[in-house]
Amino acid sequence: MKIIVAGYGNVGSSIAKKLTQEGHDVTVIDNNEKKIHEVSETFDTMAIVGSAASLEVLKDAGIDNADLLIAVTDSDERNLLSCLLAKKCGCKNTIARVRNPELGGGIGIIKDDLKLSLVVNPELSVAEEIARLLKFPAAIEIDTFAKEKVELLKFELTKESPLNGVALKDLAKEIKNKTLICIVERGQEISIPSGDFVLMEGDKISVVTAPKQAYGFFKEANIYTGKARNCMIIGGGVTSVYLAEMLLNEGVSVKIVEKNKARCDYLAERLPGAIVIWGDGADKELLAEEGVDKMDGFVSLTEHDEENVMMSIYCKKKSPNAKVITKVHRSAYDEIITDLNIGSIVNPKLLTAEYIVKYVRSTSNLHSGSMEALYMISSGKAEAIEFKAKEDARITGIHLRDLPIKDNVLVACIIHNKKVEIPNGQSVIANGDSVIVVTTETGFDELADILK
Repeated sequence: MKIIVAGYGNVGSSIAKKLTQEGHDVTVIDNNEKKIHEVSETFDTMAIVGSAASLEVLKDAGIDNADLLIAVTDSDERNLLSCLLAKKCGCKNTIARVRNPELGGGIGIIKDDLKLSLVVNPELSVAEEIARLLKFPAAIEIDTFAKEKVELLKFELTKESPLNGVALKDLAKEIKNKTLICIVERGQEISIPSGDFVLMEGDKISVVTAPKQAYGFFKEANIYTGKARNCMIIGGGVTSVYLAEMLLNEGVSVKIVEKNKARCDYLAERLPGAIVIWGDGADKELLAEEGVDKMDGFVSLTEHDEENVMMSIYCKKKSPNAKVITKVHRSAYDEIITDLNIGSIVNPKLLTAEYIVKYVRSTSNLHSGSMEALYMISSGKAEAIEFKAKEDARITGIHLRDLPIKDNVLVACIIHNKKVEIPNGQSVIANGDSVIVVTTETGFDELADILK
């Protein structure tokens, strides 16, 4: 596909990188000459200096015959105008990033009127993920599939867990709830384990299960399942506003620490149910005074990665049982932060890239109609792909144990007529089933691609 990415900030650079790796013809637009030079140095792609809201610049980028425009500049209005101009010029599909909470209620109308293919809001996506994690604090990551009929939960195996030292083939003896361990992260290694794989303390395990089975599994695995009753949020940005609204609606007590006085005034007016504190979240004395050691949840959401990490380390020390969640923009920090063991990491770039790549792949394969959704998991090191099974003699009607499935690929779930099945070797994929595949490989476009 010929794709134009307007805006080369944190999100735009991540999208451009991923789509270039996917083999698409990508052109980048940004009004910062230094960033455009960086594009030229980093990717084998066209890069143009200018405003994405300029018709002339869009035409220079080839908007007349583009398949997709992705507008992710730092201005919602510029993104929407860019998409409007692109559609007028004949661009087939448009995606706009819209971040302003004030526009949230009318975004459906805007999407329809501007004929947008997709509206992406990284801040809202991050807030939704954090809210899910606070409902299930034992999980490091939570993803949902098949219209929330299936969940993938990642947690760390403790020394006390009955799963410690158990081979996967013996899992049924320890756990009665129907679950499937599909990914194990051990240090820097990630694997899709076989039945002989033995779990160990410290492993980060991703489990596929139906939502109703998740709590039962965690209880059997001796993992705490209570949700957070109170939460401290550091930083009063857009993500914090979305998150606070969600938590307050769930009956969670919320404290927000923000060092900008004017922003505090706005937050107090916008979120009357929250306690807003004017102060520096990096001030240990302030955090102690505000009861950081009594918090069930602690979320660091400033714009500075290092500050977020340091505050999370401090909170983990003062309140070991708190659910700590840290926002990090730079993926280069992922491995270092993982070793610090400070809880869950949320990365707006990865979340947005996931949505965009999912859309692009689905659009690229409309002729087959096979791919339903794509999710990047384990910090982008693995993918979970949802396919709709078509009648195919190579796949359907055959026991999974008899299929020549590629290495590093696992059929994690089959949904027959809305009924969720955690599969085993006896399971059979039928025409029309939804099938979730987990893999550390990339480039799968159709279900049959999982075969050797």
